[in-house]
Amino acid sequence: MTACSKAGGLDVRRVNAGGMLYTVAAVDLKRDNLRLHWKNPATGQPYRTFEEVAARLRKDGEQMLFATNSGIYAPGLEPLGLHVEQGKTLVGLNKARSGGNFALLPNGVFWVKGDRAGVTETQAYRRLDIQPTFATQSGPLLVQGGQLHPAFNKASSSFKVRSGVGVCRDGRVRFAVSAGPVNFHSFAVFFRDVLGCPDALYLDGSISAYATPDTNTQLADFAGIWTVSR
Repeated sequence: MTACSKAGGLDVRRVNAGGMLYTVAAVDLKRDNLRLHWKNPATGQPYRTFEEVAARLRKDGEQMLFATNSGIYAPGLEPLGLHVEQGKTLVGLNKARSGGNFALLPNGVFWVKGDRAGVTETQAYRRLDIQPTFATQSGPLLVQGGQLHPAFNKASSSFKVRSGVGVCRDGRVRFAVSAGPVNFHSFAVFFRDVLGCPDALYLDGSISAYATPDTNTQLADFAGIWTVSR
């Protein structure tokens, strides 16, 4: 079941699958401006909230149609992994092999370069030298080449609100935020089998949120924030 709303022309849907409701934004990179934000250039401090980023975009004559949190971050609102904005690497690639969901290998990078995007395993990303315009690193990979992460267990009792991003067979980027707690296996199956994304990356857990022109579910400050604007 789906319920569709047009956030200023952007396709945002509420999708009911497997007993869980998800908010899904489908981004067409040939039409939509998808960008990653961390620090306000006017203050040098993290934006923290969707509204602060929206205000900045308004000053530039743009309307924010959708926003969601980026990858896992460290204390002090510092991205835990790679963070690239406007082609500049502000935080380097994180090669950690232990420590929480981020290091549940394989992890990966979601990147945007012009009207192309991808979800690429971390070591492969380093070898390919993609030089993206925007990128965030997080983990674990939910789906890689159509295969679920090998550590995921259908019977897992680890249930949390979750957010992720996938690059799908129709060429669109899809962000999804669950309305309630789900385990990794169910979330990954949703990306692969419902959204049609052969490659998808977990972004973050319980604090995950999204905003549209008429909705804002944010309850905690963020480091990186993805926006879609026109």
